[in-house]
Amino acid sequence: MAFEQAFQQAFIYLAAAIVAVLLGKQIRLGAVLGYLIIGAAIGPWGLHLMGNEGEQITHFAEFGVVVMLFLIGLELRPTMLWKMRHHLLGLGSLQVGLCALGVAGLACAFGVQFKPAIAIGLILAMSSTAIVLQTLAEKGLLHTEAGQNSFAVLLFQDIAVIPIIALMPLLGNGGRALNNHGASNAWMAHWPGWAQALTTIGAVALIVAVAQIGMRRMFQAIARTHQREAFTGAALLLVIGVALLMTKVGLSPALGAFIAGVVLASSEFRHELESDLDPFKGILLGLFFLGVGAGIDFGYIRDHLGLVIGGALGLIVVKGGILYGLSMLKERRTNSALLFAASLAAGGEFAFVLITLSLSSGVFSVATGRAVVVIVALSMATTPLLILAAQHIISRVPESSKPEPESDATDEGNPVIICGFGRFGHAIGRLLRSRGFDCTVLDHDTDQVELLRSLGVPIFYGDASRPELLTIAGAARAKILVIALKDADTTLKIVKNARRHHPHLKIFVRAYSRIEAYEYLNAGEDLIYRDTLDSSIRLGIDVLKMLGESDEAADRASRLYRERDEVMVREMAKHRIDSKEFFTAAKEAHRSLNELMRSDIATGQATSTQGTNSAGAQEQ
Repeated sequence: MAFEQAFQQAFIYLAAAIVAVLLGKQIRLGAVLGYLIIGAAIGPWGLHLMGNEGEQITHFAEFGVVVMLFLIGLELRPTMLWKMRHHLLGLGSLQVGLCALGVAGLACAFGVQFKPAIAIGLILAMSSTAIVLQTLAEKGLLHTEAGQNSFAVLLFQDIAVIPIIALMPLLGNGGRALNNHGASNAWMAHWPGWAQALTTIGAVALIVAVAQIGMRRMFQAIARTHQREAFTGAALLLVIGVALLMTKVGLSPALGAFIAGVVLASSEFRHELESDLDPFKGILLGLFFLGVGAGIDFGYIRDHLGLVIGGALGLIVVKGGILYGLSMLKERRTNSALLFAASLAAGGEFAFVLITLSLSSGVFSVATGRAVVVIVALSMATTPLLILAAQHIISRVPESSKPEPESDATDEGNPVIICGFGRFGHAIGRLLRSRGFDCTVLDHDTDQVELLRSLGVPIFYGDASRPELLTIAGAARAKILVIALKDADTTLKIVKNARRHHPHLKIFVRAYSRIEAYEYLNAGEDLIYRDTLDSSIRLGIDVLKMLGESDEAADRASRLYRERDEVMVREMAKHRIDSKEFFTAAKEAHRSLNELMRSDIATGQATSTQGTNSAGAQEQ
């Protein structure tokens, strides 16, 4: 029966995870919100499908956060940490400090005593690394300015957990409430404070030593066996071992995993570790989000509606306002500040660890702890919605808060204007200049402009989507406009302005993907060049030759493929609105391409046979 029950629970959780992903996709709000909704639906206040093991599953699913922090650590090589030092020490420390003080002040205003208020402020200053990074990644926002600032602050929060954990007992009265985690470090509960501190520091030092020396040698030995499952097992062993050690000394297992990841970031096995653990991270994080949704105590919310709703809103408003102000002081960009504040305004998963520690140290009462838990869980559930709301506002409100630097572009009478001088535009500009055709180059990335100017490349700063800038850059006398940008929205704005104010220009457009090519075609453009099409076809030609086809046959196949593919793209672009017609056109396009290639192969074979017969006849 025990096995049957275990299989039943596993079936429920995996089915819930799949439904959550599909729901998030259907409502277009992201998988994280889908997990939270389905978790609440199957939890004790919904269909009650989690059974008595729900809390155990939640603790098991927290391992997903541990794995995620380990993988984040693997990405943070010392050189990267050094580059992020200003964000980490500046923005990160200000966020934790000011948000802790702001929330503590709000708590004091509602009658909470000073020490418990400071503890609550530190707890609620934390944000959800799991939810924020997952949601930003889903929305393609992780590499934006706001996404990188959010990542840096979350990283600092993860590191700041160490001193906060050390500070919590100093804010308490020494009491020890009964809790699920209190037994983990009970073995050193009667030790003097200095001994406990040394033990904790020794545990961290042990992690560094084992990861740096022991595990690297183990990975080298395992790599020589060429058994991938052994490598996966060793990676899981490392993460679980670190988590156990951290739990034993009363620290966060996720923090220990993060430290181990940073130590191994410069290891030659970094990419192998990432690929082995990434599938575990995905499914375990899904279970973690389900657990957060199921853990929302709707009964407590019902009985203390004003306290919970007011607390969650107060947290988001106070913390969000501080975050918005910090971002504006740093960058002066309204859109970036809004997304940054929306991402980090809610509470985070580390709050649950700190609340447990606060209860065990007698910092505040069980009733207060329960209220803070519900406020954190409820605010975490709003994080995807806050990010979506910020996205919606940003898409409707133009960026106007930050005064843009004046463009230094001039009309040099060049026949070509190139917008965007990254890896794509740079190659075009060098080719044209090497043939004696001068270009006026515009780029909106100040760092890129400064770098290229230091290398002697003539380039001007400016946002080419502004109609007046194209005029200043000499669009009236130019013949050709090359748009080599990655961003589709900006490209479409430039196309629209160029067509309206400079209709004589011949416009050549870079399409980063096939989807963008459809958009540009529907906008009336025809000279569209897909980012990787040429390199893909060149590689395909070489593969065909390696497989035995003649140079002539491989070159002819590539030409036929390109010609038919261009026809396919234009045909499929007409049906982008109707998905049924689009897929019908796609199937027909693939069928016609295969038919064309089979016909070419047959023609080539027939020609080869005729040539052989003719040669034989001549010999006779």
